[in-house]
Order: sequence, then C-alpha cells, then structure tokens
Amino acid sequence: MKSKLIGFLMNFWISFSLALYFHMGEREEKCIIEDIPSDTLVVGNYKVQRWDLHTHDFLESAPGLGMFVTVTSPTGEVLLSKLYGPQGTFTFTSYISGEHIICFQSNSTRFVVIAGSKLRIHLDIRVGEHFLDESAIQAKDKVNEVNIRLENLIEQIHHVTREQEYEREREEKFRKTSEETNSNILWWAIVQTLILISVGIWQIKSLRDFFISKKLV
Repeated sequence: MKSKLIGFLMNFWISFSLALYFHMGEREEKCIIEDIPSDTLVVGNYKVQRWDLHTHDFLESAPGLGMFVTVTSPTGEVLLSKLYGPQGTFTFTSYISGEHIICFQSNSTRFVVIAGSKLRIHLDIRVGEHFLDESAIQAKDKVNEVNIRLENLIEQIHHVTREQEYEREREEKFRKTSEETNSNILWWAIVQTLILISVGIWQIKSLRDFFISKKLV
C-alpha cells in the first residue's frame, strides 16, 4: 500500500497537466503558449462542442467538424500540423526549451457570414507524462512487471532532471536580465546626476555674468 501511494505521488508530482476549455468562432484560430523543457513528451486531448441555436446550449459533440492542430517551437519550426476529428489526441516531443505555441482551427468551409456558430474546446495537456500499458504489464510475470515499472520510473526521473535544468536556465537568464537592468538604472542615475550638476553650474555662471554685466556685483 505504501509503495502504491509513493508511486501515485511521484506520478502526480512529475507530470504536469493543464485542463481547461475555451470558446472560439467556427472560422477562428485560437492559440495557447506552453513553456516546455527540451526532450519532453507532450500529450494533448481535446473535444469540440458546437453551439446549437435551437436549444441555446452546446451539443455533446460536433460531428463532421475537424480540427487543425499546429504546434510551433520557440524557433518558429512547425513540430506538428495535422487535421484531427471533433475529438482526438495529439502528441509531440520538444527538442528545445522555451515557449511552444499550440493552435487550433476548425476545417469549416462555410462562409464567414453563415459560419457564426460558436465552438467550445475542452483541452487537457499533459507535459512530461509517461504512460504504462497496464494490459501488457498484467500479461507479464512479477519480475517483468517490476522491471517495466522501474524503467518507467527512470524515465520520469530523467524528466525531472531535465525540468530542473530548464528551471536553472530560466533562473540564470532572469538573473542576467535583472543585473543588466540594475546596471542600466545605475548608469542612467549617474547620467541624470551629471546633467543636473552641469545645468546647475551653467545657471550659476549665467547669473554671475548677468550680475557683472549689470554692475550689480
């Protein structure tokens, strides 16, 4: 029981899941941004619901409607561009750390004036999750089952290591940015001080010359 609890907590801690839903027009494109470490498996599940004008509610599904899913890396390279059905699963692996853009757009061919239906997209994105084939595990003996679970645990540990390295890279980048900002602020303060001193000296000299010219001193 204790080992199962530890395994559950490990799976909960290691894999990051983002579950949400959003609305979009039938001819509209919507994108989300995911900050993903390098060499990380990303699995996304989605479901499309279409607004029904008669019932004034979303239907359980959107038959006949497909969904283009496009994934772009931080360098602008397209990692995935594929047409799926009204409900599907897409996967991709990041090869570089950074913000990945995941876009959704329906394949509706109706005119914009006619295609006024609203869509609701249910989206569940899992980052760095490794799945175990339970049916395959049950077919194995106990020794093989332990080996399979151990291999999966090792993969998860590697993912944690990559995640920590990515966080260190982000922390280092943020620290450098902060240092550069502080340095710029310091130099700007020095420049402002020099300008104020120069203006003050110029004003004093101008007043002195004015008084001398008027023979007030």
